[in-house]
Amino acid sequence: MATPRPEPVQLHEHAMDNLRYIRRTLERAGEFTAVPGIGGMLMGSTALVAAWIAGPGTPTPRWLAVWLAEAVVALLIGIGAAAQKSKRVRIPLLSGPGRKFVAGLAPAMVAGAVLTVVLFRQGNSGAIPGVWLLLYGTGVLSGGAASVRVVPAMGALFMLAGGLALLLPPASGDLLLAAGFGGLHIVFGTIIAVKYGG
Repeated sequence: MATPRPEPVQLHEHAMDNLRYIRRTLERAGEFTAVPGIGGMLMGSTALVAAWIAGPGTPTPRWLAVWLAEAVVALLIGIGAAAQKSKRVRIPLLSGPGRKFVAGLAPAMVAGAVLTVVLFRQGNSGAIPGVWLLLYGTGVLSGGAASVRVVPAMGALFMLAGGLALLLPPASGDLLLAAGFGGLHIVFGTIIAVKYGG
């Protein structure tokens, strides 16, 4: 009596399994190209408006409220623009590279939020602009490792601006906030929009 043989695997099923494996591998290894250039330009523009509204000087509760409102507006612009761009290029926003970008950015943002509360409570609010720029740059540099090359470069310049804000007199913090969150977002947003499709 012969042993029953298992049913042979259909060729098309085997090919489809291979294609799914290749696709997952490419998604995990690819670049996060949904970084929004136009969204970056809009974020930079709203940061310049926030800098103008907050005005120069030692950070006060009003100053902090203006910049925190700006952070929420910028976050919403960034998420909305990234979702729109990822839909246009038909790559899921939270694909492998997208998750890596968020995983690199989020810890620095959480650390920045905690340090903001601590510094403001201790009366050392003059260090807040430098901490924001430095940690945002750290997050963008780290998350940008899963993106196009221009994104980590932007993160490095944010870190430089943050270092300068912490080393120079506190009065320079407002100018560097405007130059960083306003100017760098506009410049790099333009580069991304032109070279990487919006």
